Amino acid sequence: MNTRFQRITPFLWFNDEAEEAAHRYVSIFENARILATTRYDNESANAAHRPAGSVMTVAFELDGHAFTALNGGPAFHFTPAVSLVVNCRDQAEIDHYWNALSKDGDPSFQQCGWLQDRYGLSWQIVPAQLIELLTAGDATKAQRVMKAVLSMKKIDLSVLEKAAA
Repeated sequence: MNTRFQRITPFLWFNDEAEEAAHRYVSIFENARILATTRYDNESANAAHRPAGSVMTVAFELDGHAFTALNGGPAFHFTPAVSLVVNCRDQAEIDHYWNALSKDGDPSFQQCGWLQDRYGLSWQIVPAQLIELLTAGDATKAQRVMKAVLSMKKIDLSVLEKAAA
């Protein structure tokens, strides 16, 4: 078990796909692993209206960041109001994460580097340089970069760099 203390851990509510989602995310990211899986016992299964013995939570890490996935049933769903940002070093990383996370997702939510995966969780796949390009102090350059971002689904770093030049 990781001894690093993480004060805030994203807790992701799924209907029945917590284990599947955790394994999928771990397969996409380097430096990722499943940490622990808990199951509903008779008492917690009755309280949550879930089958006894079924997966309750899956603790996992992505790039050293802890997450917990819960099979909580259909009461709550993800919305684009909360998203996970993946800062990418280069176009190869943008392509990798975009392609893997958007596979079987909802294409209507794909804009400006944002996508919704097959479970409804929103992700932003962006170049790490984006904030610098938007805040470097040159308002005209920032406008050109933002216009370019708004025209894309998956971010093309070379187009952003051309817009900034």
